[in-house]
Amino acid sequence: MTRLARDPLYRRHRFPAGVIAHAVWPYFRFPLSLRMVEDLLAERGIMVSHQTVRLWAEKFGRHFANEIRRRSAGKLGDKWHLDEVVITIQGKKHWLWRAVDQDGFVLDALVQSRRNAKAAKRLMRKLLKGQGHLPRVMITDKLRSYGAAKRDIMPGVEHRSHKGLNNRAENSHQPIRRRERIMKRFKSAGHLQRFVSIHDPIANLVHIPRHDIPSAHHRELRATAIQLWSDIARLHAN
Repeated sequence: MTRLARDPLYRRHRFPAGVIAHAVWPYFRFPLSLRMVEDLLAERGIMVSHQTVRLWAEKFGRHFANEIRRRSAGKLGDKWHLDEVVITIQGKKHWLWRAVDQDGFVLDALVQSRRNAKAAKRLMRKLLKGQGHLPRVMITDKLRSYGAAKRDIMPGVEHRSHKGLNNRAENSHQPIRRRERIMKRFKSAGHLQRFVSIHDPIANLVHIPRHDIPSAHHRELRATAIQLWSDIARLHAN
């Protein structure tokens, strides 16, 4: 029997790619703790510690997220919804700034210690660098910092500032809120930034807008997303 060559991505790792990818996937896909993922693997007879799951999530999750981000570059929407939410870390307030497009796909997220025009400018510069193009329209809440930043960074872009228009961006914070409770708060601003930078691209991969989509088509899109995950995790050669 011919044995398939091990993919270089998984070299020097005792467990096969399928096991590692199966650990990383549910950790970022669902609001699970490291110990919950450890238990899920144990139920399948795979004995690894939660610390091993954490190392896999950081190393391979980062690689998978970067690959998803590379493949989606320039393909997301041109209507940007921007929002910020406060997250308390070790008794200090931090602000998680996030932008999503009109279909709910996360464009980028940035953890900052301030909620002002300078912080809004940093988010907009990061968005322009990552997306490579200006939005057709930008939608925010009533925070004046957005308007001040937009006048300097992208003055020609239409700006709609209204609390009721920005539910899409506000709803995009919910998965991080759920994870915050599971993890019993984030350890630092860096920890939060690292987590969202991996979590959001993987969430994009399996995000399928359900509005006006027949069930059969939804299942087809989900199967395509799962196949794409298999390709990104390089499971075909293991």
